[in-house]
Amino acid sequence: MEKYDVIVVGGGHAGIEAAFASARMDCSVLLVTLDVDSIGKLSCNPAVGGVAKGALVREVDALGGLIGKITDSCAISYRTLNKSKGRAVWATRAQVDMFVYPQLARKFLEDNKNIDILQAKAEELISKGREVLGIKTNLGQDFFAESVIIAAGTFLKSKIHIGLNSFYGGRISESSSDKLFNSIETLGFKTKHFKTGTCARLDKRTIDFKKMHQQFPEEEVSPFSFINEKINKNRVSCFITHTNKKTHKIIKDNLKLSPLYTGLIKSRGVRYCPSLEDKIVKFPHKDKHQIFIEPEGIDSYEVYPNGISTSLPLEAQRDFIHSIAGLERAKMIRPGYGIEHGLIDAGQLFASLESEKYSGLFFAGQVNGTTGYEEAAAQGLIAGINAALKLKNKKPFVLKRNQAYMGVLVDDLVKKGVDEPYRMFTSRCEFRLSLRESNADLRLGKIGYQLGLLGKKEYRLIEKKQKKINEIIAKLKKEKTKKTNNQKNLFELLKEPKVTFLKVKNQINEDKIPPGIEAEIEISAKYEGFLRREKAWLKELKNLDKVKLAKIDYFQIPSLSKEVREKLSKFKPESLGEAFRISGITPAAILTVYNFIKKSKKK
Repeated sequence: MEKYDVIVVGGGHAGIEAAFASARMDCSVLLVTLDVDSIGKLSCNPAVGGVAKGALVREVDALGGLIGKITDSCAISYRTLNKSKGRAVWATRAQVDMFVYPQLARKFLEDNKNIDILQAKAEELISKGREVLGIKTNLGQDFFAESVIIAAGTFLKSKIHIGLNSFYGGRISESSSDKLFNSIETLGFKTKHFKTGTCARLDKRTIDFKKMHQQFPEEEVSPFSFINEKINKNRVSCFITHTNKKTHKIIKDNLKLSPLYTGLIKSRGVRYCPSLEDKIVKFPHKDKHQIFIEPEGIDSYEVYPNGISTSLPLEAQRDFIHSIAGLERAKMIRPGYGIEHGLIDAGQLFASLESEKYSGLFFAGQVNGTTGYEEAAAQGLIAGINAALKLKNKKPFVLKRNQAYMGVLVDDLVKKGVDEPYRMFTSRCEFRLSLRESNADLRLGKIGYQLGLLGKKEYRLIEKKQKKINEIIAKLKKEKTKKTNNQKNLFELLKEPKVTFLKVKNQINEDKIPPGIEAEIEISAKYEGFLRREKAWLKELKNLDKVKLAKIDYFQIPSLSKEVREKLSKFKPESLGEAFRISGITPAAILTVYNFIKKSKKK
């Protein structure tokens, strides 16, 4: 009988983080994957990070996870999103070499002496009473462990759709795990299916980039991992083109062959990342949709046309691609397709991501109803940590909503559940000014160190950064500025919109200050009032059930989204607390309704 402390099923982003976290906490780990060469494979777009997602990457990194380190090691381009907004909500996104990424992920795991990797298919969970003891594989072997983490991604009883042609598979040309899904159902878990999809991959040698707008990479961007001082030299650009009326006509003419509109696909898809067919049907007033041509690697001819995810037949895909400027002669390397994959209702889990029904059984990633590499990595890390803590008879590791985006993610999943694939947004987080990308290491580094995921050398970098920030802020508050007759100190001056840190640092004799430290100091000054309001809102959150919603016409609140108005009108919650627990109702929406009620009472 082969026994481990932890068994992880799945080698995607959730499985990688789960296995690595448990191993770093001195657990023996078996990672079971369908294909060792697919560990860390980027199934969809060749990019990591973005709005809110970048915060998840930095939080995982601050706790000792891998996604940020791997990304920095194979990034081929960085950009900062949200630059038109305040610095506190800037977001980092990196294009990565999607062929190098899996190699690095696998090496991190193989270099850890506590991890064994096995290429096999987990087919059944072994249980006794209300305890999971291990797994049965297609190799005829049984493996036992104190904890089992299911991180199977899109492979649970999954079906791929290309036009009217459908077949089972977790990724195109890769088999699905039907028996494991059946085993999970046999244990009494509530399950369902969601739909996701991807676009065709194109040969860049057949693309006319002169007809497109070039988007250059940025040079002054902070790396994802706090242990890295500089980013890799940027080497590639992305290009932008658009669909047009001809494209839209081709798609409309082929809707009769789309599994989305013939009833073949019955599952809910990703609302905020729809297929091109969905865009054309749901937004008929739009004459064009933006497409980003993203490189998939330095030495690869393959590119990813982000924005044209589809499940139409191959001929229709070729036709509409050839109608787009610059893609008139583009050759398809891989087709786009839709996929329906199995998942559990995450409401059956504790905040530790352990099952409420079966001790020692954890779920992480897309099997909990999320979408995205970053969301999967965050869950994998939490599951891996808690599997190790369970073995050591220690209390579970749970992050609160006001501590991290990871806390918001898990809280939403286990308390609200999901009725469509869950994607992280800043609007889901009521403390987004406090929970910034830029301060993830300062917020969570100590926790990572205490858990044993960060070494002493790594943690000292964070301590050094915090100490320097405190020292400089103290200097700024001490020094007066001559321009205002000594009525303001430099920290108060920095609060003014047009005053940057560069304008005041010369007056305190500080020359070489890392960009990350400069950013934190500037944010501390400019957002001081807003951050104070977030702390006040934290106190108000405890009393949401006391705020009654009597006969409110939500359609009269102008800043609420159509989705929020419809859900609140449908469910008719009696209090703000009840409204907050409705899936899809964001903290931002709750705050908007709260302010509306307060203003109404004053009239």
